Amino acid sequence: MSVTMNRQRKVTTHVLSEMKHNKEKIAMLTSYDFSLAKIVDQAGVDVILVGDSASNVMAGWETTLPITLDQMIYHGASVVRGVKRALVVVDMPFGTYQGNSKEALSSAIRIMKETAADAVKLEGGAEVVECITRILSAGIPVMGHLGLTPQSIHKFGTYTVRAKQEDEAKKLIEDAHLLQETGCFGIVLEKIPADLAKRVADELTIPIVGIGAGSGVDGQVLVLHDMLGINQEFSPRFLRRYHNLFAEISGAVGNYIQDVKSVDFPNEREQY
Repeated sequence: MSVTMNRQRKVTTHVLSEMKHNKEKIAMLTSYDFSLAKIVDQAGVDVILVGDSASNVMAGWETTLPITLDQMIYHGASVVRGVKRALVVVDMPFGTYQGNSKEALSSAIRIMKETAADAVKLEGGAEVVECITRILSAGIPVMGHLGLTPQSIHKFGTYTVRAKQEDEAKKLIEDAHLLQETGCFGIVLEKIPADLAKRVADELTIPIVGIGAGSGVDGQVLVLHDMLGINQEFSPRFLRRYHNLFAEISGAVGNYIQDVKSVDFPNEREQY
């Protein structure tokens, strides 16, 4: 089936599996609101991640830790209302699953019921398998997340590349296999060596989506506000900016201010 034909049907976890099998790359972006999610979906993106990065780009926090479950549900529901085709995955925020599988299930059920999203995503390997198992028992699809895990930033103390050392790389590979065996439909690998990410993608049968993990994986994900150039402060090596909306929006606002102050807006055609 051609890519054009694929864009006519709803993306599901099964479709993503087919895409990996057919060696068709998966395009994934974040969204946090109705208007931008509608644009991203109509453009043909395969997966929309309602990321806990909303804590940074929408709320202005330094880390992803402060965002709450209620806030993630608000963003998730807003996105879902704008999406017709893409698979929508909602991040489970910090404190809603770590160390408590019953709370993990309760949190995941709330996300699915109150947002109408397609799946949830959570960070970690062996330490969260019990939570994943419990969530899956309710029929909720789960996406894993390994490598740099922003919710653990205070544990690591840095956002540098993960799994460069042999022992950490070995654990990441073991965790990836464990997540697949447990039932995750896919895994995000963040900021790890490209060779390691390719090895994981080659060994596993589920889709592997990378962010700062090289080109050897099954797909890519970026934060929408970063790739559109709205956020100017974040410039890691893996980020390619496809636009400079910061400059365009600033210019438009500046022109509006000038027109208001000079009484050029509204003109005679723009009033009743």
